[in-house]
Amino acid sequence: MYRLALKILKATVGIETDNKKLLPHLPFTIEVKSLLTDFHRIDPIPYTDYLDGYIRILESPEAPRYERQGKGYIFSGPFEKLSHSVSDPRFSFWGNQGFLYRYALYLLEKHHKIYNLHACALFDQKYHALYLIIGGAGSGKTVYLLSGLAKGMRLFSTETVHFNIENNQIEWFKGSLVDNVRFGTLVHDFPQFLPDVKRPDPEKLWQEKIALDLSLFATDFDTLHNTKAVYILFPHVEKGQKGFVQNTVSDIRKSAKFLFDNISQKIVETTILYDQIPILGLDDKEMAQSRFESALECVKHPSITQIVSIISNPKDCWGNLLA
Repeated sequence: MYRLALKILKATVGIETDNKKLLPHLPFTIEVKSLLTDFHRIDPIPYTDYLDGYIRILESPEAPRYERQGKGYIFSGPFEKLSHSVSDPRFSFWGNQGFLYRYALYLLEKHHKIYNLHACALFDQKYHALYLIIGGAGSGKTVYLLSGLAKGMRLFSTETVHFNIENNQIEWFKGSLVDNVRFGTLVHDFPQFLPDVKRPDPEKLWQEKIALDLSLFATDFDTLHNTKAVYILFPHVEKGQKGFVQNTVSDIRKSAKFLFDNISQKIVETTILYDQIPILGLDDKEMAQSRFESALECVKHPSITQIVSIISNPKDCWGNLLA
């Protein structure tokens, strides 16, 4: 058997397989399917019997299947063949929408009470303020991210923001520093961030993405606590929208639900691995209850300065928030 182990933030995962080709290739490269678009760092560590979780992969000519066993998961199937034929490599063992990604989120929450927002985050050095832009695909996170960097803000995460609450203190952890951005967004709206690479044909500008390394804009710290101000934004950015419409979310119950739903999504949803294996969500009753209580405690925390929903066009997305 071939083994390695990884550490993602505080979560530790052991990986074992009878086919060396199925092990993840380290270090992860910067590309659209990479886990570096999800997490800040993925570090190799010694394989031991005391890790948070385990993934065992057995090569087999039979139809792929999996089961949960003990502290981990066992997969069997023709995975070397499937890795070459998968329609979207993001949904593989090591892809940025695949099993290790979701398993790491689960382990961070289950074993370390670290919750994971699908969000980007920017830090305003002048006012020592953290801006969390929370939302799913197409909500406008990338527009906020790139326009915020253009205004001189520093990057804290492009895609996943981690936090922990203990003794009434919120600790925020740096997330990914690579963002998958559509070429059309860069060409038409943010050409200053477009690297010197071959562009797709004009008709594919809005279809193809590039993994954009934004680490040069990152904060010089990896954790943040005792923050003076935290702003939570729920955006909807749409071309053609006139002006900037901001609504304060004053009902704490709604804010807590928004956070809970966002944190839960990637853990609870069923996904299809290698086009063939439906992987059930990794949630349980105790985790869900703890997650909701932490979401409620977060939005009630005195450091949370403002929670707002915003409708705008790309140009006006910040409105008067930074005034």
